[in-house]
Amino acid sequence: MNIKEELLKEHSKAQAEYIANYIGRDKARFSALVALFTGPIYRVSQRAAMTLSKCIDNHPELLSPHLKSLISNLEGDVHVAVKRNTLRVLQDIQLPKSLWGQMTEICFNVLTSGDEPIAVKVFAMTVLNNIVQKEPDLKNELKIVLEDQLPYGSAGFKSRATKILKTL
Repeated sequence: MNIKEELLKEHSKAQAEYIANYIGRDKARFSALVALFTGPIYRVSQRAAMTLSKCIDNHPELLSPHLKSLISNLEGDVHVAVKRNTLRVLQDIQLPKSLWGQMTEICFNVLTSGDEPIAVKVFAMTVLNNIVQKEPDLKNELKIVLEDQLPYGSAGFKSRATKILKTL
């Protein structure tokens, strides 16, 4: 299967699942998907987002070798689907300490941006909370940002922020 061609055939949940099933636990196929996901072709990156998410849901062990490239990719001008799906998968793992600084900066930038969709902010909030649990010096900064935005947030933002504030 040519993963890029399959991604471009159609944008649907069924197609994403089909490609994810083809990739399975195969590290080389997953690496090819990550290359497309982090690559320069906007439409391909967007379409690869859902497939990548499904692959990691099914086989989370595939993620570790690609953490640095996925996080670095967030620093560029990427499609919102790429941001959303990257942060979604990162919220469920413990990041290595070597990536905390870079990830903290990215997540605070997402949280304080007025342009990011709620889902992206909520996933960034959770990633930050995971880091804060290991690095309590950041607790006050996260608390200030969440409390500042809480009155203006959507229901989803308020729900997640309230839960996180309780843990802080």
